[in-house]
Amino acid sequence: MPDTTDESFVEKIDLSSKIEAIASIVLAIAVVLTAWAAFQAGKWGGEQSIQFSVAGASRTESTRADTRGGQLAQIDVSMFTDFIAAYIDDIGTGAIEPYDGSTFTPTTGTLSGFLYNRFREEFRPAMDAWLATDPAGNPDAPQTPFDMDEYQVAEFAEAQRLVEIADQAAVDARTANQNGDNYVLTAVLFATVLFFSGIASKLENRWNRHFVNVVGIVGVVAGIIILIKLPIML
Repeated sequence: MPDTTDESFVEKIDLSSKIEAIASIVLAIAVVLTAWAAFQAGKWGGEQSIQFSVAGASRTESTRADTRGGQLAQIDVSMFTDFIAAYIDDIGTGAIEPYDGSTFTPTTGTLSGFLYNRFREEFRPAMDAWLATDPAGNPDAPQTPFDMDEYQVAEFAEAQRLVEIADQAAVDARTANQNGDNYVLTAVLFATVLFFSGIASKLENRWNRHFVNVVGIVGVVAGIIILIKLPIML
């Protein structure tokens, strides 16, 4: 009869050898993936810093543009009030005829004409559109040209554009931070695998070694699944 004891012993040795061989492969994979996770964590950390810098710079430039827009709007308001006062005076002195609702044409040699010709290019379309509503004779006309859709200040639009850039950069920075944290956690997982793989050879009990090796294999598989789902920063 064949010696079943020897066959069983050989099978155990073969099983043990296979598990230890797999553990060695797992150990090598864990080393490589730990380095990759650390690399990606560093890259995402750099991206986070860049995006926060973009957000900060954009907000600073947005504040400047908004301040400049406010200054230009104040100039428009001042020019408008001066124009209205000069226009009334010019009518009172007979220098010009009252506005009849047609296309406004400034009168040369009058203060109102002088001020009109010095309106900012952005403000003049709104002023013309407002005058076309016959504000003197139409009670439903907007009170000022600043209520017209035609009134635009480019600096305000630029400030809003920069705010949107800053908001998006802040969102991207937080996303980069989360991705970096995820890679760090993955690196910790692989480091744990390395720890288990390292102590496996120190364990005398065969079943304990098998258990630790299996834990390492499961850890590597779980880490690989996580890495597949994470975005890559090149």
